[in-house]
Amino acid sequence: MIPNVVTFILAGGKGERLYPLTKDRAKPAVPFGGIYRIIDITLSNCINSGLRRIHTLIQYKSISLQRHIRMGWNFFNNELGEYIDVIPAQQRVGASWYLGTADAIYQNIYTIDQEKPDMVLILAGDHIYKMNYATMVDFHRANQADMTVAVVEFKKEFSWELGVIETDASHRVLGFQEKPSVPKTIPGKEDMIYASMGIYLFNRGTLEEELVKDARKSTSHDFGKDIIPQMLKQKKRVFAYNFKDENKNEAQYWRDAGTLDAYYDANMDLIDVSPIFNLYDRNWPIRTYQEQFPPAKTVFAGDENPDRMGLVLDSLISSGCIVSGGRIQRSILSPNVRVNSYSEVHDSILMEGVNVGRYAKVRRAIIDKDVNIPPRTVIGYDLKKDRKRFTISDNGVVVVAKGTKIK
Repeated sequence: MIPNVVTFILAGGKGERLYPLTKDRAKPAVPFGGIYRIIDITLSNCINSGLRRIHTLIQYKSISLQRHIRMGWNFFNNELGEYIDVIPAQQRVGASWYLGTADAIYQNIYTIDQEKPDMVLILAGDHIYKMNYATMVDFHRANQADMTVAVVEFKKEFSWELGVIETDASHRVLGFQEKPSVPKTIPGKEDMIYASMGIYLFNRGTLEEELVKDARKSTSHDFGKDIIPQMLKQKKRVFAYNFKDENKNEAQYWRDAGTLDAYYDANMDLIDVSPIFNLYDRNWPIRTYQEQFPPAKTVFAGDENPDRMGLVLDSLISSGCIVSGGRIQRSILSPNVRVNSYSEVHDSILMEGVNVGRYAKVRRAIIDKDVNIPPRTVIGYDLKKDRKRFTISDNGVVVVAKGTKIK
């Protein structure tokens, strides 16, 4: 366990751009990769990094998130000083709910003051990546930093959708730009930028001081937009830590699954022949909670009728799934999904409890939990028709909300 570091995970965002997947749940609680929730990625990074003093800050539609953490992450030993707390917005310092990332921590400043850690690590609960936070702590100490922000390299043409960190050659932060059209590039790499990952490491005294200053101002109360510029004006030692990917691949993998298309793409990345985000790395396991289901099963080999074959290609199939004479290709099936005879599912995500009726066809779709797709239903082949019934993403992915009754 990393001593004297307390971690806060920001898990209270509305996730409006992920609607309707966030219709009944918080963004970090959205299912991912068949058996996981998005927050499992951040929590697994913490455990694998030796961080076992964790506060998860929640706010919107948090019941399923609280239940998941209680059932799947209850192995911490209080006698050894380990814990994972779930803290709802409490209006402890005023009449408002969390007003921004910095305000969320400020409203829980009493927790920091009670525990008195040397450092406070602040994480987002809705990003997909593998990172050893211990190396960031070492970098922070080596540079005698007041604050360290984690960054990842991106091509500069993506700057319009990212927070960009400007640094000098020694990785000292010089400025912050929010989604700039003309970004500051990495020294020596004129086609690349440092994108903020929303990961911040503070010395405790510095964090408390900056949060109190920010709380007295009329700002957006955001670490990137407000706290970093505030500290730079005071000549504080702010450094950028270049993300080291525990996937052990040449390409760095970091995804903000904040839109329907980004979420869909992050899931589809998992079914590549050699996925960059590797779920099968025993040295960096991703943990979760799973209900007890029997093994996945395919039924009918097509001996009598070649069109009736339980066939699965290039897909992730979870426990409890039955592929009963249907065909699955490049798709992700969560637990307890049934795909019936003569049906086809391509390039899709089917969440828990989905039933695909006979002769139904599904393509480039996200089907949320407990949806029954009646026989001969067609989804994803006529977007004009689908738009009248379902949500369509910018890139043409059909999204069927949880529990939708399809006529």
